[in-house]
Amino acid sequence: MLVSASWIGPAIFATLDRVAQTRLNHWDRPSAPELIFTGGDWFLYAFITPVVFVVSRRWPLTRPHLRRRVAFHLAFALLFCAAWAILGKLLQAILALIYIPGAWSHPIPWRDVIGWILTTLPYGVAVYIAMVCVEHAIRYFVEMREREVQVAKLSEQLADARLAALQAQLNPHFLFNALNTIAVHARDGDGVGTARIVEDLSDVLRRTLGSHRASEVPLDDEIELVRRYLGIERARFPDRLRDDFNIEAGLGGTAVPGFALQHLVENAVRHGLAGHTTAGDVRISAQRTGDALVLSVSDNGVGFDPATPAPADHGIDNTRARLRTLYGDAGALVLARNDEGGITATLRIPYREAMTDLGNGE
Repeated sequence: MLVSASWIGPAIFATLDRVAQTRLNHWDRPSAPELIFTGGDWFLYAFITPVVFVVSRRWPLTRPHLRRRVAFHLAFALLFCAAWAILGKLLQAILALIYIPGAWSHPIPWRDVIGWILTTLPYGVAVYIAMVCVEHAIRYFVEMREREVQVAKLSEQLADARLAALQAQLNPHFLFNALNTIAVHARDGDGVGTARIVEDLSDVLRRTLGSHRASEVPLDDEIELVRRYLGIERARFPDRLRDDFNIEAGLGGTAVPGFALQHLVENAVRHGLAGHTTAGDVRISAQRTGDALVLSVSDNGVGFDPATPAPADHGIDNTRARLRTLYGDAGALVLARNDEGGITATLRIPYREAMTDLGNGE
C-alpha cells in the first residue's frame, strides 16, 4: 500500500514539470485533459504495483532457479509494460470522451496504442525491475527483523536453559551431595572412584558454564553430558539407579537442542526416582524415523499426571518454547504415563546434521 501510494509523488512532479516546461518554452497553456493524463499515467502504476508484488513474492529471485526466474520476470516485465501502456491509452481515450465533443465517433487508434507500447517499453521494463527489487528489499528486511527476534528468543531461552541446568547442578543439595560422595570414596581409599566422580562433576560444570554453547549441539555432546550427570548420581546411589542407553548408530552428529535431553533425564532422576524406595531405571533412546529424530527418556518412578501442567522446576515449558522457536510445528515434546509406572518423555525434532562448530565453545 505504501509503495503504491508513493506513485503519487511522480504523478505530481510530472504534472508540475509539464506546467513549468510550458511556461519556459512559451507553449500554449496545457488543457485539463493533458494535465490529468500527465499525472494519471504515472498513477496508473499504483494499481499495477500490488500485482507486481504478488508475482515477485510468488517467484522470488533465489537459487536454485535463479536463471529461470530472471527469464520469467523479464517476460512479465514486458507484459506489465504493455498493460501500463494500454491503461494509459484507455485513460487518454476516457479523458477525450469527457472533454472533447464527438470523440465517440472516432475509432480506437490501435496504431497509436502499439506505438505507445514501444515508446514506454524501455522505461516500463526498468520500472518493473525496480518494483521487484523494492519487494525483495522489503521482504528481506522483514525476514531479517524476524530472524533477529528469533535469535533473541533463542538466546533468552538458551540462557534460561543454562540457568536451569546451572541451578540443578550447582544448588547446595546437589553440590554438597556430590562432594560428600567424593569424600566417602576418598576415605574408603577408592582412588579410581574418587577420580571418576571428580572428572564427571568437572565436566558437568564445564559444559553447563560454557558461555558459547550453541542453541543446537551434536547429539554426542548432549549424550556425554547426560552420562556425566548420571555418573555422579549413580555414585551416590549405586544400588538404586540404573541407566540404559539405546542410541541408534550414526546419529552422533545430529543437531539437538542444547540441554533439552539433559533436562529430561534430570527430571526423571529428581522427580521420578527421588521418592522411589527400590532400584530405579532411566532409559534413554535415540532413533531416526524418516525425516525426524526421536529422543525418549523413560523412568519407572512415581512420575506425575501428564494431563496436568508440569511443576515449574521441570523445565518442560522452557523446552517446549525452545522447540517452537527452533522448529515451529515440526518439534514436539510429549509426556505419557507408563503402564509400569513413571513417565516417558518423547522429544521429536527434524533430523539434520549439526554444524561442525556446534559445541566448540564448551
